[in-house]
Amino acid sequence: MNVLKTLTVLLFSTSLLSIAGLGSSAFAQGFTYCKADVHRLCRGMMPGGGKILKCLKAHENDLTVGCAKELKAMKAKMGK
Repeated sequence: MNVLKTLTVLLFSTSLLSIAGLGSSAFAQGFTYCKADVHRLCRGMMPGGGKILKCLKAHENDLTVGCAKELKAMKAKMGK
């Protein structure tokens, strides 16, 4: 599955957003279906520096279908 590639692209993008001061709020607004996965798989992890995306990447086989599709759609938007 291309989830690994998608997460890599999103990790890079989130890192750029974090530098711009938009990191966690941009993630929260853009990934509606991944919120439950983040809560379930990355509980207690502080956002910032791409930590949440790294966590999702580490659990890519445990992602819900909605989150996996959302990450794939984001990758398509980025033209990758």
